[in-house]
Amino acid sequence: MADPFFVPVSGFDLPRFAGVPTFMRLPHVPPEHPRFDEVEVALVGVPWDGGTTNRPGPRHGPRQLRDASTMIRAQHPASGIRPFEAARCADVGDVGPNPASIPDSLKRITAFYEMLRGNGIRPLTAGGDHLCSLPVLRGLADQPLGMVHFDSHTDLYKDYFGGEQYTHGTPFRRAIEEGLLDPKRVVQIGIRGTMYDSEDIEFGESVGVRMIRIEEFFDRGVDAVMAEACQIVGSGPTYVSYDIDFVDPTYAPGTGTPEVGGPTAYQALQVCRHLTGLDIVGADLVEVSPPFDTSGGTAFLGASLMFELLCAMVAGREA
Repeated sequence: MADPFFVPVSGFDLPRFAGVPTFMRLPHVPPEHPRFDEVEVALVGVPWDGGTTNRPGPRHGPRQLRDASTMIRAQHPASGIRPFEAARCADVGDVGPNPASIPDSLKRITAFYEMLRGNGIRPLTAGGDHLCSLPVLRGLADQPLGMVHFDSHTDLYKDYFGGEQYTHGTPFRRAIEEGLLDPKRVVQIGIRGTMYDSEDIEFGESVGVRMIRIEEFFDRGVDAVMAEACQIVGSGPTYVSYDIDFVDPTYAPGTGTPEVGGPTAYQALQVCRHLTGLDIVGADLVEVSPPFDTSGGTAFLGASLMFELLCAMVAGREA
């Protein structure tokens, strides 16, 4: 029997356009809340885009995603999973970044996720740009993790602008170098678009990262690609990172670095459904940039993907 405190507000009890928006209408349970130690899965906002190198805006993503997520209901339409009954979920608020300092923001985010891990809480994060994933991994990884990474870009670059090591194009290079990720248990899906050069690809291949470019994704299909991805990460602890620009900009224009020729909205949901059963220690949905889609459609897709990830997380937790 689910604890009523951790059950989202139903649209039958309070209209979805009413009330203070939290992720999926869950209770707001910040760390100082008396019931914080009961939380099992935390939905977290990281409103920070200090690593963005071209079109800023993802710092506003968590707020728009919260609002869009009030449309999420209690049950998965295909699997029947009811995540809010399977685990005690809560919106634990935002990590407050320092918009004037990348190093300080990295420290702040890392400390927050170390605190979550210390309390046995698994996080589902709404970014923010993709650099957010690095401090999250720093906070969570007590051993090298596997990773399923959906993206148009590898985010494996060595540096930008002649030596800057911390941008949204470098987080997973740093994570591998720091031993946060086991590169032989990392699979990147959807890679496409024009390139500066091949340095990121060459690095990834040299350390054993499996890259599935968009041409292979479409040639083989979702089922085959995701079966391989799950085999690569295996039964060990795994992180899932989902950049909204994995999806074709026809369906998700609200992002800073869109790349044409990507998956449909339905395929974007499908890939998440294959993650069920993995040992997912944390997941993120990043790079939703409201200024580039004032309609809110990108954010609603992002919120729907967060629900898919949540269902996979609680199913893996039960397994």
